Amino acid sequence: MITIDLLRHGELEGGVKYRGQTDDPLTRAGRADMNRIWQQLEGHVDLIISSPMSRCLQPAAEWAESAGVECLADPRIAEMHYGEWEGLTSDEIKARYPGMLEQWRADPEGVVIPGGESIHQLQKRIAGFWTDICEKHDGRDLLVVAHSGTVRMLIAHVLSAPIVSTRHMQMPYSCWSRVTSHNGSSQLQFHNRDI
Repeated sequence: MITIDLLRHGELEGGVKYRGQTDDPLTRAGRADMNRIWQQLEGHVDLIISSPMSRCLQPAAEWAESAGVECLADPRIAEMHYGEWEGLTSDEIKARYPGMLEQWRADPEGVVIPGGESIHQLQKRIAGFWTDICEKHDGRDLLVVAHSGTVRMLIAHVLSAPIVSTRHMQMPYSCWSRVTSHNGSSQLQFHNRDI
């Protein structure tokens, strides 16, 4: 069996924006929230896999070093590329692209953000990541440090749920979830656990 803890990064400087490939730093509170989750996991993780974005990789690499485990950066779990929405707030997107954000939030299928990645491209790379880690790391306990979009899609994939289900998952900063896989059967053990 493989056990995979999923951790979304914490709060970022600059407020809430669409920043898939925009690498803003964590706030002090955001890092502290992530550290609190790590304190629950330390000593129970064999390997950390992180998005290459610094908001994920910096804490992940520091935790791995302190615990004496390996940390791998994997671009397949980087956040979705938001194209022309990158760095914009919800209000700015609504003003520039009337009705598009509302449609995206209701059901992202069929919505292609100008210059961005499609939801099906995200789904494909997350599915490939999941298959790969289950094959390579069976019997291990992993921590995956990533983003709202990639964690939502990974949970949907594990549950064989439709893409629209990603719109119905609460995903606050520093959200902690756990999935397991054994003999091809995958389960969500918990989601958005409080510590």
